[in-house]
Amino acid sequence: MSIPPFHLAFPVHDLDAARNFYGALLGCREGRSDRDWVDYDFHGHQIVAHVAPAAVAARAAGEDRNAVDGEAVPVPHFGVVLPMDQWQALADRLTGAGLDFVIEPTVRFKGQPGEQATMFFRDPSGNALEIKAMADPGKLFAKD
Repeated sequence: MSIPPFHLAFPVHDLDAARNFYGALLGCREGRSDRDWVDYDFHGHQIVAHVAPAAVAARAAGEDRNAVDGEAVPVPHFGVVLPMDQWQALADRLTGAGLDFVIEPTVRFKGQPGEQATMFFRDPSGNALEIKAMADPGKLFAKD
């Protein structure tokens, strides 16, 4: 299945910290950049870190969470759905790097159509990311 890439722009407080996190830690290839922004290839999708310290500060003032399968999930968040072997390799790399997870790598909805491996963490500016993998990728949008 071929899908068009999405584009997401998000605020950061520091481009060097964003480059270290998205480039060095997550392994995203850097694309175009300017003084106040840098874009990345996030598994075939374009994400763009924009220096916006006021937006970062406003988000830090209050944290919204939503209950999902017994976990307090940060909202908003963004991420990607990887094949299970790539998810596990990334989970191992991030754990080995000592990343502070919001929700540790885990499996939720066990035995249900939406069974998935998931992990949540924040970038240096507090943006929440979820990386997941489906036990059955064909059930990504399944209701039952």
